[in-house]
Amino acid sequence: MKKLCFVLLLMISGLIVSGCQSDSGGGEGSSDGKVEFEFWAAPNPTQEAFWEDMAQQYMEEEDGVSINVTPMPESPSSEAGIQSAIAAGNAPAISENISRGFAAQLAASSAIVPFNEFEGYEKLIQERQMEETMSSWTFTDDQQFVLPVYSNPMLFAWRTDILAELGFDEAPRTYDEVLKAGEKLKEKYPEKFLWSRADLVKPTWHARWFDFFMLYNAASDGNNFVEDNKLVADNEAAVETFKFFSQMAEGDMLLTREATDPFESGDSIMMDIGPWTFSYWDEKFPEMVEGETYELTMPPVPSEEGTENPKTFADTKGLSIYASATKEQQQAAFDFVNWVFSKPENDLEWFEKTNLPPARDDLATNDAFTEFLEENSELKKYADNIPNAVPPIASEKTAEVQELIGTEGLNPVVKGEKDAEQAWEDVRNAIDGVLE
Repeated sequence: MKKLCFVLLLMISGLIVSGCQSDSGGGEGSSDGKVEFEFWAAPNPTQEAFWEDMAQQYMEEEDGVSINVTPMPESPSSEAGIQSAIAAGNAPAISENISRGFAAQLAASSAIVPFNEFEGYEKLIQERQMEETMSSWTFTDDQQFVLPVYSNPMLFAWRTDILAELGFDEAPRTYDEVLKAGEKLKEKYPEKFLWSRADLVKPTWHARWFDFFMLYNAASDGNNFVEDNKLVADNEAAVETFKFFSQMAEGDMLLTREATDPFESGDSIMMDIGPWTFSYWDEKFPEMVEGETYELTMPPVPSEEGTENPKTFADTKGLSIYASATKEQQQAAFDFVNWVFSKPENDLEWFEKTNLPPARDDLATNDAFTEFLEENSELKKYADNIPNAVPPIASEKTAEVQELIGTEGLNPVVKGEKDAEQAWEDVRNAIDGVLE
């Protein structure tokens, strides 16, 4: 039923897009020579505040434009809110909070338009210093349907204070080093665990971003997973990834039941972590100090040869421009975005307000961000690794694909029901069936 409803939504949105564009799409259209359009911000107060500020500054410079910034509907999810708005003909001209996978769904129904068709797109990418970041965002036929706003290279945090008790001078970087640390931990503290993650035994599709894909991207050196609606995954890397999970599970190193703050309490010593965690620690766990109680690393890799410049998953979202808006509104929306991202100081304001690293290759080297990163050293490693972070797969069937990685592979591997080779074979066959 859920799939049928989505198909109907896509059909309706396709009819809306293919029909004549009305002034209701994206805003109020034009009146007295002024272009008015709707901008939907992510349902996050800090992000909404940023875009309201940017819109106000832009309108002071461009009096022929009126931008109405509002938070997007988020019930039952922001994606569902956007799909409903498209079907009803009430989509904005532009919105943020679009993942690469969701953009693929919208592009398949012609609900969004490519950024690369706007004059000035290439200059924008160059001025914002994001050529390397954008290289992994391209869609089929070299189209670019979403412009990333931020990119979180997902890292691992390690309790280095506990590792020191176990005789380790630094955080592990390879699978063997991780497993040795886990063995030492279980010998000294049988009640503790290497990694606490209840999602490892759940089929939740988006959970795979923060377990399977972090490790797969590192093991495969960022190899694509799905391309042109075909599974192109690195078989060896996928098996290695499942085998690593299996070895941790067999050693009783994984806590897969729900737990409250296990890393902070020392019940586990390894945690997948994004930069949003630090404000929580500042408030609840001030004893969590980088260089004293924890260290941040990129994901571990199968062997020493992959440790020099490993890849990881990018928790990242961006902007899309909607086809239901008038051409005038689409152009005005692009011009606004172009203005925002042509100035590093605007990215700095974003970083300061949200703690979400702007999707720039030069974030760690541009003088505009030096002082902020010195004052917030825990964000430096995120800035360093933006070019090494791989965005979600570009497939309109992202949710189905990632759910199968869990149900056919990761979940049974962690439960000891399948070995790595069988799990990957089952995952491949299941995904091939979905992508046919």
